[in-house]
This record gives sequence, C-alpha cells and structure tokens, in this order.
Amino acid sequence: MSRSAHPGMARRAVLGALAGWAAAAALPAGAASAPAVLSAAALLSPKALGAATLAVTRAGQRLVAVGERGTVLLSDDHGVSWKQAPVPVQATLTCVRFANDKTGWAAGHLGVILRSDDAGASWHKQLDGLQAAALMLQAAQATGDDKAIANAQRWVEEGADKPFFDLEFIDAQRGFAVGAYGLIFATLDGGKTWASVAPRLPNPKSLHLYGLRAHGQTLLIAGEQGLLLRSTDGGLSFSALTSPYKGSFFGLLHTAGDVWVAYGLRGSAYRSLDAGTQWEKLDTGVPMTVGAGTALPKGGFVLLSQAGDVLLGRDEGPALKRTPAREPLPVSGVAIAVDGSLVLASLRGMRRLSAPSVN
Repeated sequence: MSRSAHPGMARRAVLGALAGWAAAAALPAGAASAPAVLSAAALLSPKALGAATLAVTRAGQRLVAVGERGTVLLSDDHGVSWKQAPVPVQATLTCVRFANDKTGWAAGHLGVILRSDDAGASWHKQLDGLQAAALMLQAAQATGDDKAIANAQRWVEEGADKPFFDLEFIDAQRGFAVGAYGLIFATLDGGKTWASVAPRLPNPKSLHLYGLRAHGQTLLIAGEQGLLLRSTDGGLSFSALTSPYKGSFFGLLHTAGDVWVAYGLRGSAYRSLDAGTQWEKLDTGVPMTVGAGTALPKGGFVLLSQAGDVLLGRDEGPALKRTPAREPLPVSGVAIAVDGSLVLASLRGMRRLSAPSVN
C-alpha cells in the first residue's frame, strides 16, 4: 500500500504488521503472483497460544480468536484455556464474526476471507486479494467507465496487498467485509460468491473502512478521517452521515437498547440514539486509542483502550465507568464469554477479566 499518510491503519493493519455476483475467473493479464502464504497452511505450534491476536467473538458457547500468521484459537471454557485450529493460510487475520453457533467468517490481510461451518474447528478460503481484484476489474469493464477500469487494473497489478478490517453478517447468507482504501465486498449466498459494492458508497477519497455493524436492515460503516456511512435498505445503497469527529473511527457497536457507539483515536467515543443521524460525545477519560468494544447481553456496552482500560457504558445515559488497566495491555478485541467474563484479544495473547457490571 502506497498512501503516504495513513494514521488510521493503526487499528488492525499496523497491529497485524507488528505481530456482478460471480465466482472469480482466471486472473487477468498483468496480475501479480500469489503470495506463498495464501496457499500455505498456518503452522500448528504451542507458541500460537501466546501469539498476537487481533479479534475474538462467540460461536455459541465457544470463543474464537484470530491473529497473526493465520492463527485461530478456540476456547470451550470461557477463555480459561485455548487450543489452535487448523487454517489453510498464513495471512494475518484481523476480524471474525459468526452468524449462528456454527457458521462464521474470518478475514484479514491479503484480502483473505475464510468460512467455518463447525464453530471454528476448521476453515476454508472463500476469497483472497487476487480474486477480489479480478472481480473488481470484471465489474469495472462491464460499466465501460475508463476511470473505473484503470483503477481496477491498478488493483490487479498491485496484487493481494489490501487487508480487510471488519466483517458483518445480517444472516447466514447476507454479509459484508470492509477494509483499506474503501474496500467493501458483499455476499448474498454465505460467501460462495463475493462482489465489490464500493460504487454504492459515497467515499470519493477511498478512505479506509475500519468497522461496520448491522441491526435489521440498517448498516453503519465507520472509517478514516471520521467517515460515517449508513444504509437503511440492507446495503443496497449508502449515504454519508454528518460526523462529530475528524479523526479515525476504528469500530462500531450496537446495544440491546438500540444505542450505536463509534470509537477510535485519542480516546474518542460517541453514541447515537437514532442510527447515526445525531451523535453525543462520551467522556472516556483516556488519551489513547479506544481499539475494541462490544455490547453487553442485557444492555449497555464495554470499550477497551489500547492500554487495557475498561470503560463501561449504559444505554440510559452518556456516563462511562472507567476501570484502569491492571497491566498495560495493547487490546485489539473483546468478547463476552457465556459466564459473563470479558475475554480480550491483544498483542500479548488472550486475557480474561471478571464479569463487568454497569451498575
């Protein structure tokens, strides 16, 4: 990636560096060769249990975490212990989402998207950056737009170098993946086929897209330079929202009380009660990036700073309850275990904290 200034890449790309609906056809002339890590299985090693992890989620009662070099870790005891799952690529994985107890997806560097149908025990590749670029070129050629064709051809020539940063599935068939330089792909068939829907987005600068969440037919996307986009028709069209912040947003969450929260650089966090039309600033009390967040099962939410501070919020108001980090911990993901514990993904591996209370 060649953009000269990209501070927003800190959320997952930098963390990772540290540690037409048609199937893709043959790669077009001029395409870059495939990196070896796209065809090499992740190494199974005891060291993986301490590897940098970038995201964690629930698959039924199981916890599934993903991270550097294709690492996928599974826990069936609420995050107390972990085991490694086999993965067909060595590309760093930045995000993971499950549509139900069994079916889920992970995505990350080199445009990789993987699917699991057994709660993370095994995975198969559905898309990579070379295939994605070829699909974008096919779509551009179908429009006859010379500028779009030239841009897509450049993606083909640059190869599989653009990462996905987040995933969201409305159900087991309809899903989206977003990433660097305005990268957004969608599927209507559970990932059997993917297509670029970037032309639907009002994102003329091709800003990085870091987070997205859905509730019903409403989708919100958050990104670089305060970018906020919304769809109210399940992703068929998007409009730009007035942003309360000019720095990068790295994530979104939606609570049981219908509150949306966007969070990002320099301790910034905002909440919306109307799906993004208006935003209210949250006083996090921390100067560093808020890099992870999730909704609590019975309402409210939790945010984590990249130093490990825990910030608890309620649906009823903007106040946050802060618990300083027990140890400086570069947190990059959080999930709620079945027993209520906070399970954290970090550059130092997985951590588990006691169940939070927003009272």
